[in-house]
Amino acid sequence: MRVLLVEDDSRIAAEVRSALEEAGYVVDVAREGEDAWFKGDVEDYDAAILDLGLPGMDGIAVLKRWREGGRALPVLILTARGSWVERVEGIDAGADDYLPKPFQMPELLARLRAILRRSAGQASPVISIGSVSLDTRKMAVDVGGRDIGMTSQEYRLLAYLMHHAGRVVTTTEIVDHLYGDDSERAENSVEVFIGRIRRKLGVDLIHTRRGFGYFVEGGEA
Repeated sequence: MRVLLVEDDSRIAAEVRSALEEAGYVVDVAREGEDAWFKGDVEDYDAAILDLGLPGMDGIAVLKRWREGGRALPVLILTARGSWVERVEGIDAGADDYLPKPFQMPELLARLRAILRRSAGQASPVISIGSVSLDTRKMAVDVGGRDIGMTSQEYRLLAYLMHHAGRVVTTTEIVDHLYGDDSERAENSVEVFIGRIRRKLGVDLIHTRRGFGYFVEGGEA
């Protein structure tokens, strides 16, 4: 999953980015409002973590411009502002959740998982399709109760496909969400990862739509 982190405090940005990457997310960072708005407008993110107190354009203005431009990515607001009025303003502007500073990193990760689940129409932190279950809290996969050992890249790819079950996902889209801005666009590696995941799962979960990409059953593909 690819996340845009918008935070002008370098210490907080570094700590949050480290925690997100350790949890399996690909993270891009923006430090100013204009840069945040531009990245969120032109790049494809699964979610954004947005600080309100930004230099230049503040977080509320960024969020409003995203929503006015039709950007529907789920947004978790972070702020040191304690006023309930500002919290209401953030929710009304289109935020999906709100976390005041200071915060505990496990809570931030839990809230991020929650807004990602809601955006995908899922109520549980465990995504189950057929005999395959993916636990987004533990970053673990099992098939019929049997634990499947996966590398971080394999887990990210499988998690992305299962979050978007029922939709064909292109190779380019997978590369973007596996590598983010640091991607070397190694599209050939996706086929390798898909092959490894299929062998490890041992079940017919990931399907290929020739000339388009890959999909997991779960709706209309």
